[in-house]
Parts: sequence; C-alpha cells; structure tokens
Amino acid sequence: MEAYLIENPSVLSMQTDGFNDVEILKCEVTLLDGRIDRCTDGRIDILAKYGQEYLAVVELKLGELTELHLIQLESYLKERMQILQKYQDIWDTNVGNQPKWIGIMIGATINPDLMLKIRRGYYFNNDIPIAALTINRFKGKDGNVYVITDTYFTDSVKNKDYTKYLFKGQKFGKNRLVLEVIKDFVERNPTITYSQLQAKFPNYLQGRETFTTEALAKLKNDRRNFIEPNELISLSDETIAVSTQWGIANIKPFIEHCKSMNIDINETHIK
Repeated sequence: MEAYLIENPSVLSMQTDGFNDVEILKCEVTLLDGRIDRCTDGRIDILAKYGQEYLAVVELKLGELTELHLIQLESYLKERMQILQKYQDIWDTNVGNQPKWIGIMIGATINPDLMLKIRRGYYFNNDIPIAALTINRFKGKDGNVYVITDTYFTDSVKNKDYTKYLFKGQKFGKNRLVLEVIKDFVERNPTITYSQLQAKFPNYLQGRETFTTEALAKLKNDRRNFIEPNELISLSDETIAVSTQWGIANIKPFIEHCKSMNIDINETHIK
C-alpha cells in the first residue's frame, strides 16, 4: 500500500478544507521509544504534509483498523518532536514556529466502535485530531483497477465557509453548484461519453474524483457522491454520480476552470 500511496498521494486527501492539498514527505521514519511492544517496529510508515498548517503521522495496516492501532499511532505522536529535530527542512518556520499535527490510520476496514469514536471527534492529548481512511482496490470487468476510499473524520476541525454561488439564476452551495454545472453541461451535450466528460471536468479539480460511475459510488460505505435518482446524470455510455466533497480549497479551481469554458458563476454572500 505504501508504494501505491507514494505514486498516488491524492488518495490521502481528507476531502475537507485544509486537508485537500497533501504531500508525502518521508517514508519509514524511525523513532526512538516509538515501539510499544514486540508487534510494532517503532517506525512511522508515512510522514505527510497538508497545506501549510499540518504535518501528518500516517500508520498503514493491511486489515481492520482497531483500538490497538490507535494506541500505536498515539505512541508515534508522543515522539513527534523527534521528527522536527531529525528533519529540520520539512517545516517552513516562516509559516509558523510549530506545525499543527494530525494522526491518520489507513486500513482495509475499520472497527465500528473505533469508527464512531473518530467521527464523534477524537483528539490525542486533546489537541491532535485523529482520522482514519479505508482503501480498497479491485479490478472491474473492463480490466481497469478501481479504488474505493472512505474517510472517517470529525467535523470539528473543518473550516466552515457558507459562501453561495449564483448559476443560471439560482443560488447553490459548493457541492450542489458542481452537480448543477455538470448536469447543465450534459444537458447541452447529450451525446457526451464518460471519457469525454472527464476530459472536460478532470479529477484534479476535486482532488480525487470529480465524479465516478453510479455503480462505484454505491459501493462506498460513506456517501461521498450524489446518488439519489434525481441527482444521477445519464451519459451516452454510463450513469455518473458527482462528488459531494467540495470546500474552500477545491471550489475555486473548479470555478476558474468553468470560467475558462465560458460557464458563468458568481459568488454571493447573501443568505
């Protein structure tokens, strides 16, 4: 999994403001006193950076994420100052004297009690948020490899922005705006195919996926796409579900991209 994440760091995007822009800094970082028992190696799997504020300690597991893995992650976070001492070039002190930290566990599944604990808002030492991701890859009938990622995170660290956007005389929030723009584009181009639409609205606009197929969207444990019957969009060769994960960081590039296509969108702060 480590090699896959190195090649595809955007998979680590938390799909929320402040945690969309991710960069992998180091792998297999050894810590003194980081080992808690003979089953652990005292080594951070991945050290990552989110935007200009957060450094992330990422722990990778092949199976189900459990409370034991949370304890292991916390043991690494206790020794986080070693990282700054060992790799002094990873943090720009012009941005801030000290980074904020986040701990992330990644596995194939997650224990239901642990999932609930994280979703309710779990913090190590009352100030370091903990998140979890489940990642699964499978080969489709078409021979392509698909990735399903579910994110478990608390809303309490998300930066809220309530800007609305005017499109076609109506006012929308961020995620609904994207849905309506793509719907409108397809209505004006009824013969467009999945690949053609993806070329018009690439995945990088969202960070991970601007839209996916209805089938793949419904395989996800968490609702990360518009999948109600009136929200699905029919193309000439596929039915798609647009991502619901739009925030401050990725809505601006989306709007700029739309403007380059002569799609008129305007901000409004009137409720």
